This record gives sequence, structure tokens and C-alpha cells, in this order.
Amino acid sequence: MSYDTDIFNALRHRLMTNGFEHGQKVRAEHLRLEFGCSASTIREVLFRLSTIGLVEFREQRGFRVPEQSRALIHELTHLRVLLEAEGTAMSIRRGGVAWEARLTAAHHQLSHLEMRLQSARDTAPFVDLWFDAERHFHETLISACGSDALRDTHQQIYCRFRQQLMIEDRAFDFISENIRHHQQILDAAMAGDEALTRQKIHDHLARHLITDAQVEPA
Repeated sequence: MSYDTDIFNALRHRLMTNGFEHGQKVRAEHLRLEFGCSASTIREVLFRLSTIGLVEFREQRGFRVPEQSRALIHELTHLRVLLEAEGTAMSIRRGGVAWEARLTAAHHQLSHLEMRLQSARDTAPFVDLWFDAERHFHETLISACGSDALRDTHQQIYCRFRQQLMIEDRAFDFISENIRHHQQILDAAMAGDEALTRQKIHDHLARHLITDAQVEPA
């Protein structure tokens, strides 16, 4: 793995997990000093991050973290539902026992963390672990779909989705519901029920979708 990739991965994780505030200016010079690299390396990494939507670039104004937007959260959620539902259905057909074993292991890790989070007074030590485990579970759902394009697109959408919710999700007030939803998704997938799996993925993400009652009048 190249040093550029290490920096890219470190900044991507920070951008997804509240390392920067919404709308904050990302100062290339500060990052250059932090990582001990050239200015051109940092700018190249930031431009790569801008192509997946985790930072925005404007001429004469540099790089900024995107503002939070309920409309964007709705759009990203809708895309996640489409991609995960289809990718998981494809994995059910193609994955076999090896995929089932990986998915069960990913769920076990996530379930353990979420049970600990549910009873923890201080959730701070679990934040990074939960982000990684939750992402791993959802990536494993689609991992046997057979489509690199679907997986790559899902990764980009997931990163932007997580960034949009990086502050409010830290309260973990949804964790009991998450435990139930993740178990339902696993059970439906293990049963090979594509229609039920699609429904459970939708139900899991539905709280982020804007309802007709929430749409502001023109």
C-alpha cells in the first residue's frame, strides 16, 4: 500500500467519523505538516476525496466539508436501499456457504458491539469500533454480488451517508432498533428470502427517508 493511499484512507475515515465539522474548511497546509508530506500529495488526496463527495472544492476557496442536508440524506438513503437490496439479493443467489459464514461472522462482531453500546454509560470508546463493524456488515451483505461496479458505488454512497450523519449518530439512541434490524436482515438473508431481505433493509434505513409530511411546501 502506498503512502498516498494511507493518507487517503486516514482522511476518509476522519471525514466519515466527525474528524471535521460540516462546512469546515479543510486546510491543506495543516494536513501537509501533520502527515509530513508534500503539498502536491495532500492536494492530490483531497482532490480524490472530492471525486467521491467527501470534500468540496471551489476555485479560490479551497476544500470544505459538505454541509449537512436532509434532502441529501434522503437521496443517499434511497440509493443505499437500492444498492444494498439488489446487492444482497445477488449475494443470496451467488454467495453460498462461504458468504453465509462471512456474513454471520460480521454480524456477530457488530451485534457484540451494539449490545455493549446499549448498556454503556460512556459510548466514546466504542465509536470507531462501531463505525468499522457497521460498515463491514453492510459491505459483507453485498460482497458476493459479483459486481465490482455495484460494490464501488455502494462504498461511495455509504461514505457520504455516514458523513452526513456523523454527529447525530454518536448519540446512539437508535441502537436497540439497530440490534433488532440487523438480526432481521441476517435471518432473512440466511433463509434465502430475497423479498423479505429487501424489505428488512428498507425498514432498517427508513428513519432517514423524508416522508410526505416532512416535505416543505413550495
